[in-house]
Amino acid sequence: MANLDYTYIASLVKRVQEGDSNAFAELYAATYQKEFRFARNYLKDEYLAQDAIQETYIKALKNINSIKDPKLFVSWLNQINFRVCFRMYQKQQKYNAELTEYESNSMDYQDTASGNPEHQAIRIDENEYIIRQIMGLPFSESKAIILRYYNNMKIDEIARLLDCSRSSVKRYIRSGQDRLRSLITQ
Repeated sequence: MANLDYTYIASLVKRVQEGDSNAFAELYAATYQKEFRFARNYLKDEYLAQDAIQETYIKALKNINSIKDPKLFVSWLNQINFRVCFRMYQKQQKYNAELTEYESNSMDYQDTASGNPEHQAIRIDENEYIIRQIMGLPFSESKAIILRYYNNMKIDEIARLLDCSRSSVKRYIRSGQDRLRSLITQ
């Protein structure tokens, strides 16, 4: 569904908040394709994307009463989906790294920058700190930065995925980088 009818979706949200369970099924049907496309492009795995969508809609259903303006449901759902996908991607990357390390058994216990457990722990702490800072940025900026630098997506792909212009993506990345720089150098 390329264009969403936000007025119709807002009416469905109100019905769900009033206890109409069928309205949530309609919300799901109206928004599923767009959310799934995002998750599949982000995670690059259809099965992980299905898991992410399931978790996204469960969180949405549990917290739908917290929405003050039902017209913002799609934006709110996009944020939930993004955060779920981001966490799943991080877990998958960590799992892949551990699996690779285990399989290669390349850990030599010499005191080198790459093999020293102390250096590895410092690097992990630094990476976690940077991720926390990125997640603290405004939503558009954090999403653009993560898609660009952690998912290695091109500007055109990000623009298509976020349904915005190339210049908007570049602006989000640039302003996010500026904010990060000021946060990290404090």
